[in-house]
Amino acid sequence: MNNHLKNRLVFIFLAAVVLSACTSTGDIFVSGQRTQADRNIAELERVIVPLEALGANEARSRQNDLTAARQLVTQLERESSADADYSGKLIAWSGRLAIMEGRYSEAQRLYRQSISVSPANIPSVILSIRLEGDPAKRLEIIERELALLGPRSSGIGELNIERGRSLFETNRFAESAGAFDVAFASGINPVYRDSYLTFRNRAWELRNTTGVTSGSIGLLGRETISWNDCIVLTKNETQLLRFLTAGRNISDTELFNRLVERSFIPYIQDITILQWTAARPRADEVVTRAGAAWFIWHLYAEARADHGMLSRYSARFATGANPRSPIADVPPLSPFFDSILGCVETEFMSLPDGRNFRPALPMRGAELLSVLRRIDN
Repeated sequence: MNNHLKNRLVFIFLAAVVLSACTSTGDIFVSGQRTQADRNIAELERVIVPLEALGANEARSRQNDLTAARQLVTQLERESSADADYSGKLIAWSGRLAIMEGRYSEAQRLYRQSISVSPANIPSVILSIRLEGDPAKRLEIIERELALLGPRSSGIGELNIERGRSLFETNRFAESAGAFDVAFASGINPVYRDSYLTFRNRAWELRNTTGVTSGSIGLLGRETISWNDCIVLTKNETQLLRFLTAGRNISDTELFNRLVERSFIPYIQDITILQWTAARPRADEVVTRAGAAWFIWHLYAEARADHGMLSRYSARFATGANPRSPIADVPPLSPFFDSILGCVETEFMSLPDGRNFRPALPMRGAELLSVLRRIDN
């Protein structure tokens, strides 16, 4: 082989090595940018998703969290990036935050800006869904977008979170729970599961709710209910108040007064009291688990025509020199002792940790209706 050919081959080899090195370095650089962009998006999810799960009204009460989220968005916006997809996503996340800040016009502007920079990026799709006020129309957008994505595509999880939310709002609870499960299994950021698991469990709890009147359905998803709400659920969904109404249409206010007068609603919900106060309860007062147990157990005794049930447990546990309680946080001399033990023993209500009743926690609408229906049947 002559020297000219040898030199030419060496040159080609060295050029290939240099080109390969440059290409690898470029790949590493691009990969590094992408990794940092992904980290930034994950950080936005960490601070914004929990606020979105609360809903706009509740999120606005978390002003410190909103401010921290906006500061993070502003910081990331100041960092220049040549990645159009990342920039479009960042703008969309800013729009999603603007909705919770009550700046809807700004959110719409940011949506238009996001899709002009990076058409059809998933955060902008979610932003468009959240800007739509009608749950049925939101579902149409979601189903269309899911049809465009493959079953393993990025964005499946986020879209199914939105699908679960919208199905819940349209009272399609079983489908809602299923959508959340699909989202959680998709490899989505764990912050979504942490933020929406309670939402999913509430949908699962309501999945078998059938025949509920329109006046009651809105109460079932609530984490807190009032005495007025208890009356609405009992009157609309059971026959347990017929001993007061005899089939006549009596106003909720009158029913509340009659229930108080006949001790079906306690004057106070503090289980540590030994005597009732003179103050009457308010109809709009939040019902605790202790208050709900009192209401449930008195209705159960009335339904069975057995008023001896109202003192059954105190006669067994709360007499003698050293009265005792089998439930750690329920005093044996409390007026609520019989009602709480009765509800636990009949499995109308449970001990959340297997030991304590947690009497001061609020009662949920779906949980109350479930118990009322069991009594009514």
